[in-house]
Amino acid sequence: MSIATATKPRLTTSAMIASIAGEGQRTKSAPFGHALVQLASQRPDIVGMSADLAKYTDLHIFAKEFPERFFQMGMAEQLLMGAAGGMAKEGFTPFVTTYAVFASRRAYDFIHQVIAEENLNVKIACALPGLTTGYGPSHQATEDIAIFRGVPGLTIIDPCDALDTEQAVLAMAEHKGPVYMRLLRGHVPLVLDEYDYKFELGKAKLLRDGREVLVISSGIMTMRALEAAESLKADNVGVAVLHVPTIKPLDTATIVREASRSGRLVVVAENHSEVGGLGEAVAGTLLRAGVAPAFRQIALPDAFLDAGALPTLHERYGISTSAMVASIKSWLR
Repeated sequence: MSIATATKPRLTTSAMIASIAGEGQRTKSAPFGHALVQLASQRPDIVGMSADLAKYTDLHIFAKEFPERFFQMGMAEQLLMGAAGGMAKEGFTPFVTTYAVFASRRAYDFIHQVIAEENLNVKIACALPGLTTGYGPSHQATEDIAIFRGVPGLTIIDPCDALDTEQAVLAMAEHKGPVYMRLLRGHVPLVLDEYDYKFELGKAKLLRDGREVLVISSGIMTMRALEAAESLKADNVGVAVLHVPTIKPLDTATIVREASRSGRLVVVAENHSEVGGLGEAVAGTLLRAGVAPAFRQIALPDAFLDAGALPTLHERYGISTSAMVASIKSWLR
């Protein structure tokens, strides 16, 4: 008699347009693209610009609706940023899309000199932030926040889900000055609608409270933190989750207030290198305020990461929900 052994499906390297949504998770399709179209129908100053990546940044939805206000600049990111600065000087509000690696590495000087130094009203939305593609270091923007945090006057947004992204588009357009947003595209998870959440530029939001642990998180790691908190509740571990969608300017007052509550382990969770991101921003904030809780960091290592399937990579580098749960348990012991 033979016994059939169940085997898991083979995971494949994530495609450029892979979704980060888990199996059975609620999602919304292209929240950035649809929110921008809705906004642009009321704002004739808004134009869309991309460097041959409109389809992979959901800007093709805008291009289809407003072809006369869409500008395809080809595979030339420096030209893209320079032209966006010119459009802003003429009174337009350009929403510019590409991959985060291309904006942060190839076009940094143009963003710094053409856009940020002159405080131009350019909104940069970049897909594949952090470890959201399995295509290796050439496409994994694990250091984009570290690169951009030092640019004076540049607002940095790292949304958690579809709702965060939709609401951030409106806030970006209303804000006067340059903005960089880490873009979640495709079928984006929807989680924050269960927490009476509203995006406010420069504001952190306490999504749930807990006595033992405070997780300060941004981007997709807030989604993971909420999942970890629910899992740890079964072990009678109360986990608070403070979502920080705006990395710069940082909501230092809320972070200091929550981290000052005695007896809690403070964990910063981010889909970014451990160098130069939210973790170091929070640590510096707490030191300057004279607040010194037990402090730990969940982040990507200071290394060039492997290529492969996203679930495998997230587990390997410690940013999966199960890895987060295991880390918090070990620190509490």
